[in-house]
Amino acid sequence: MTWGPYSQWSIVESWSLCPEDYGWCQRTAGSNSNNYYEYKKEYEKLKTTFNPTQFDPDKWAKAAKNAGMKYVVAMSKHHDGFCMYDTKTTDYRITDKECPFHSNPKSNILKEILQSFSNEGFMSGIYFSKPDWKSEYYWDPYFPPLDRNVNYDPEQYPEKWNKFVEFTHNQIMELMTDYGNIDILWLDGGWVAEQRKEIKEWYQKIISSNGSGFIKGKMVNQDIKMDELVKKVREKQPGLIVVDRAVKGKNQNYLTPENTIPNESLPYPWESCIISGGGWSWVKDAKYKSSLELVHMLIDIVCKGGNLLLNIAPDANGNWDEDAYVRLEDIGVWMDINSEAIYKTRAIAPFKEANICFTKKRNTNTIYAIYMIEDINNMLPQEILIKSFVAKAGSEIKLLGYDKNISWKEADNGIIITVPKEVQDNPPSKYASTFKIDSICNENK
Repeated sequence: MTWGPYSQWSIVESWSLCPEDYGWCQRTAGSNSNNYYEYKKEYEKLKTTFNPTQFDPDKWAKAAKNAGMKYVVAMSKHHDGFCMYDTKTTDYRITDKECPFHSNPKSNILKEILQSFSNEGFMSGIYFSKPDWKSEYYWDPYFPPLDRNVNYDPEQYPEKWNKFVEFTHNQIMELMTDYGNIDILWLDGGWVAEQRKEIKEWYQKIISSNGSGFIKGKMVNQDIKMDELVKKVREKQPGLIVVDRAVKGKNQNYLTPENTIPNESLPYPWESCIISGGGWSWVKDAKYKSSLELVHMLIDIVCKGGNLLLNIAPDANGNWDEDAYVRLEDIGVWMDINSEAIYKTRAIAPFKEANICFTKKRNTNTIYAIYMIEDINNMLPQEILIKSFVAKAGSEIKLLGYDKNISWKEADNGIIITVPKEVQDNPPSKYASTFKIDSICNENK
């Protein structure tokens, strides 16, 4: 849930403060968009009008649970440095007296979100931006910012940089101490890292491949002492999953392809983080992905061994768009029938053929063939050919949500499933139907 005072302007989160010349981070709001320094002042004053009085995280958590979601990643702060929690390190926070929401009983937004989702059985994750464009120790007021990076050379001003490292560690230790059991620390801003040559080359490759463009300016060493930090946080939160995004090494416990789905299964844990509609932050009249697209996306990710982290952006009042609730409800209806083909499954090559995706349970010969329905009338064909697997003689094939066995026969190096007429016209679930094949004789052809 990408959320902060910027939602009042219906703009991209934080990035309009960044003096990099991309279309997606142009200044499009406020009364000083043609003057960077005046714009920054006006942007930061959004704190004094941010008052999301309709904030109701219990409603969000129930909707997410009904959709079948299992974990939440809640935002503590984005790159602009505004804290959505009661930090003691800065006044640029939701609970400061200059923010009208500070007197609300739910003013510690991060804590409220995590508690509501925890009450529904969710794993708890915290999003935290390592760069902080509000901190004088990151963007020193003496120097103009040139790009997203620190605006001075940490090796030339080590005392100043060490103060930023201490500031960052203090903020994260607050989060690891005062917000209950935390399962995931999701760290954004991969350019804040020790810039060894091999890391720099790897990071630039990652950045260019996801469409964000190369980082402008000199890539200075921004060593935030991550090994030391991770050791400290795991003393507070044993077993914590740390996601130091786009920083190659032991502290990136899983990878996070952004707004994309890999073409193949990846040889390490991963999740696709994807926008549900509009942008990462709330925008007016956002066009949401259809329920069909979202269900197909979930299937495509899971069949390759990944997880889906779906972004839903609250507005300035603390509401989700109605379309977000509709999409979650539709996903939940589908999951009610097909969840056994999603939860606790493993990728199995070739992962998919045409519009059929495959998953399997660990240590079994049972596979799930998930037929993604592309017919606008939501109909299944009379026969479905699967070339990737051969079922053992006597195997049963069931259609999840349908209480009768499904007929099948061998084909050349595969099987043909016969779909009953009553199911063709009225599948048990919209968007995709799952055929459970209880025993295959070839895992990989």
